[in-house]
Amino acid sequence: MHFNVKEDIIQITSLWQGERFEDGRPRVPDKYLKALHSLTLEEVWKPIFVKGYENQFEGRLKLLHNDGRKLIGRAVTASFLPTRPDYNQTVMEIGRSEGRTGTYNQWVIDSLTEGDVCVVDMYDKIYKGTFLGGNLTTAIAGKTKTGGGVIWGGIRDVEQMKQIQEVQVYYRGIDPTPIREFVMAGFNTPTKIGNAVCLPGDIVFGTDAGVLFIPAHLVEEVVDGAVKTKVKDMFGFEMITQNKFTTAQIDKNVWTKEMLDLLVDYINTNEAAAKYRDIDWSKEYGLAANGDPTDTQSAL
Repeated sequence: MHFNVKEDIIQITSLWQGERFEDGRPRVPDKYLKALHSLTLEEVWKPIFVKGYENQFEGRLKLLHNDGRKLIGRAVTASFLPTRPDYNQTVMEIGRSEGRTGTYNQWVIDSLTEGDVCVVDMYDKIYKGTFLGGNLTTAIAGKTKTGGGVIWGGIRDVEQMKQIQEVQVYYRGIDPTPIREFVMAGFNTPTKIGNAVCLPGDIVFGTDAGVLFIPAHLVEEVVDGAVKTKVKDMFGFEMITQNKFTTAQIDKNVWTKEMLDLLVDYINTNEAAAKYRDIDWSKEYGLAANGDPTDTQSAL
């Protein structure tokens, strides 16, 4: 038995074909994390849900900061169980042999890098289940810069934690007791947060409504699709207002070359759309030229 095993992480995230961290977690490029900040929960949730990923959202968590900020980063996962003396002794010996020091929650925090979020199943333990307090939240801020935590369990030292502006934390409850009587069951393994499943390297998308875990191999598709939809909606509104196109034309899955040319010109000349100028529309031009066999609207 070992923890944070690179080969195991690669195996359970095998659909990811890009760069990986040293521990094997998918390294989704920073540009996608940045892009997610401008998207809504519904924009990001829908393309995941329609692909069959129906257990990725949990909305029964409390927020450390209720100011509208999002928590977006790469998941480092951990799962825990109520303690059992023989198992705890074995696990601590394994940890020491792997060079780990301190308590189990420190093992997780020590592994974080910039842009990470710790995703922890404390089996809804709040009394003596306070995975984070002031000191460890300060450590998270230093290591991740913009990260935080999703804790299916408790936190403590909330007044001190709220002074740390660089992080956001989702949690189940607050208790003044320090964490006690728990044992690690998995580190960077599949983790359950309420109704949701998170794998190491998933992108945590936390909003006021709750937390969505985006599978790493779907992030590019989700972000690009949502961003394209957003700018097409902006353009479409103007075209309908100017009576250049009808709502039926705008709502088609496949646009004509004429419409795409006008869209690209709109993006390149309109300052409100300036942030969308690096989008690649070659796929859409290909569909305009060859048609999309899945687009029933175009066949009418």
